[in-house]
Amino acid sequence: MVYEIKDQLFSKQNFDSKKKNPEKEHLESIKRYNLEPKKNIPEFAIIGHPNEGKSSVVSTLAEDDSIAISPIPGETIVCQVLPVIIDGEEVIRFIDTPGFQNPRETLAWMQKYSGPDELLLKKFIEIHSKNPDFRDECELLSPVANGAGVIFVVDGSRPVRQSDRIEMEILRMTGSPRMSIVNCKGSEPIHLNQWKNEFRKHFNSIRQFNAHKATWSERIELLESLKSVDQEWQPALTKVIESFRQDWKHRNILTAAMAVEMIEHILTFSITSNIGEYETFNDVKPRLEKDFCSKVEAMEQLTHQKIRKLFKHNIFNCQLPANSILHETLFSKKTWQFLGLSPKEVAFAAAMVGGATGVVVDVIAAGISFGVFSAIGGILGAGSALLSGRRIADLKFKGVKLGKDQVKVGPISNIQLMYILLDRMFIFYRNIINWAHARREVDTELLTNNISENIKRGVTSGWSNADKKVCNRFFQSICGNKSFKYGKQGIRKSMEHLILSHLDNIK
Repeated sequence: MVYEIKDQLFSKQNFDSKKKNPEKEHLESIKRYNLEPKKNIPEFAIIGHPNEGKSSVVSTLAEDDSIAISPIPGETIVCQVLPVIIDGEEVIRFIDTPGFQNPRETLAWMQKYSGPDELLLKKFIEIHSKNPDFRDECELLSPVANGAGVIFVVDGSRPVRQSDRIEMEILRMTGSPRMSIVNCKGSEPIHLNQWKNEFRKHFNSIRQFNAHKATWSERIELLESLKSVDQEWQPALTKVIESFRQDWKHRNILTAAMAVEMIEHILTFSITSNIGEYETFNDVKPRLEKDFCSKVEAMEQLTHQKIRKLFKHNIFNCQLPANSILHETLFSKKTWQFLGLSPKEVAFAAAMVGGATGVVVDVIAAGISFGVFSAIGGILGAGSALLSGRRIADLKFKGVKLGKDQVKVGPISNIQLMYILLDRMFIFYRNIINWAHARREVDTELLTNNISENIKRGVTSGWSNADKKVCNRFFQSICGNKSFKYGKQGIRKSMEHLILSHLDNIK
């Protein structure tokens, strides 16, 4: 079965076109949040001071790299709703909000308010919605007024300020379920204890979370923590977490299927070219080998990009560490040495044909079968005329004109290439799943601390004999072994299950 991941097209022009008139968007959002939220869908407003990492947290939690992340304070000026869709159904939504504009005056108004507590926010928005001085407060408090939970984000690398205490008190007075997140933007959250002391006075739960480095398991842990913020949320969030786990499992199943399909295509791929009137076999062979390798590498890259899209990296490329073996081409000597082959194995594989490891090169006559060509080869002295570059374009075999000579490159007959393709896929997969959607570039730590890629061996080198037996049967089934003619689907499924079992163990 062929699995297609439909790419969502993004361009700078399309991305910029999402920006609208701020005043118009503000009015639209106020109108939007006067609507009842969808039943049983957990909703969380991400709130905090400008440039504290709110958009980064939302981007990573929602797996959405289309969210604009800027070092300029106040980049977010209107609420942006980010629904998480799984199997066509919205399971949870996060709301990126602007920062507080006038927290001191907002708190003063709330402290003077004497009406019913449950109407505090709605009354505040009703009175201040047309006052530009409170535009951001009305915008960020609108989803909370409609029942959204609060996730308050701060930068743990700076100390607590009086304005932070005011904002936390405003959120406490809303009465909404609240979690605080220390977003560790710096290398060390040196003021973490100070923040925790303040948070304990105002919030139901405290989490340390680096939006630029958070893994999938850390996202799940954060959602698990949200369950304890309000008992009424537990059933809905339990369903959300289970949906996330099933969705991840499904992505791994698709990834395994893509890997198997890629290997099938590459190991059965070949190309041919006519020998021109003024060319020899030795003229055509290097050019065709280069073309063959280029096309095979393109197949691998296409599969990697499908995996990237599957894990929702749509706009920004997930940059590989500088020392990643994936920067080397598939057929480079360094790739094969790095991923576990001995120098003798590399030399043998490379010697099979030029630099294209394990590629079969043959010369065939156009329009006739290999059996007939074998007979011709015998007539010509085991093909010596062809290999020396002399043409047989005018040769006739039993009255049939043979036509122009051709050179054929492929298919690949070296099982080691299958293991190399698998190892490179596993390396790419690990980088993809650990690339947070808020991350926009490789940081220094990632460049120097890529532990598993500093080990000079591939993932498959540690596989058991049973695993290798599955691989061998799969290789033989797609390389023409007639004994597997009627069991190919079962062998293919076994190979998919093998790959899936190792994907599930990669962190």
